[in-house]
Amino acid sequence: RDLTDISLLECFIHLRYVDLSENKLQDLSPLSNLTHLVSLKVDRNLLPSACMQELPYLQIISFAHNRIKDMEGITHPLLANLSLKGNKIQTALGMSHSRLFSLQILELRGNKLESTAGLSLPRLKNLYLAQNAIQSLEGLEGLQQLTTLHLRDNQLEILDGFCGSMKCLRYLNLRNNGISSLQEVAKLQVLPMLQALVLLDNPCADEPNYRLEVLVLLPHLQRLDKELVEQDEREEASKIRQERQEEEKVRTAWRGEEK
Repeated sequence: RDLTDISLLECFIHLRYVDLSENKLQDLSPLSNLTHLVSLKVDRNLLPSACMQELPYLQIISFAHNRIKDMEGITHPLLANLSLKGNKIQTALGMSHSRLFSLQILELRGNKLESTAGLSLPRLKNLYLAQNAIQSLEGLEGLQQLTTLHLRDNQLEILDGFCGSMKCLRYLNLRNNGISSLQEVAKLQVLPMLQALVLLDNPCADEPNYRLEVLVLLPHLQRLDKELVEQDEREEASKIRQERQEEEKVRTAWRGEEK
């Protein structure tokens, strides 16, 4: 409706669900009186910031497709689902971790992030970071409850940053990055619960016997590039793994004798 002013809403203090999408809003301050608000959707406006007065019951916010450049000023204690898709965010540093202890789903697809630094949210379960410019993975050790991580269409060439404390991560999408070596894929061995991995459209996916080599490295995978791992694949990978372990034992023994 091309709204630019929502001051009229200040008197509707018991509103719980508000959708102001597809307007021309630049200011949400009139919503600070709506202390019973549970869900807010303000997609496709002209908002320069996600900063708002803290609202005690707010659980869902969608700021998709605005002009937001940072993640400061988001402090709602019951917030569980936050979408900032399609903005201009360059860094997640400045997030109020101490106030976002309920956040479980964070959607940051289609921004300008170059790093994951600042996203260490203790209860986060689903993190969507596709279509950014991420080159480095930092600060992931605090994501101990994360189950799903989308990093499709970024600029990752190395996979440093994953760690054993990410003990719940089951699904990882790395499609269309710059991962050229299966040695980088081997770094995912620190993820004890990883069951589904997507590596399509990376240079390493063009290597000979790529699928088999990934299963040698990650024997617990149940799905690779959207396809279920078949039992015969698993058995062949297991056989190759055992042969290589035996070869490594022989080499180690030889080196010991040479000393």
